[in-house]
Amino acid sequence: MSGENQRNPLWPLLVDAVHALPLYASHKAYTRDNILVAYPDTSAEELARRLNMPLGEALVILHELNSDKTHKGDG
Repeated sequence: MSGENQRNPLWPLLVDAVHALPLYASHKAYTRDNILVAYPDTSAEELARRLNMPLGEALVILHELNSDKTHKGDG
């Protein structure tokens, strides 16, 4: 999923738009600290439903959290 998203020329625009959302930081923190702890295989669709957020925001949050997890394992 994430590799496909990153190859889309609109992906950087979506990321910029999501980062401008007022609740983005809170949604990301809540997802990291609560949702993924209890439900590690949560899909973007499920996250969007649970937090009543746009699907694009859920896609970006899950991508970023998965990237963070991957990079932490590297070092």
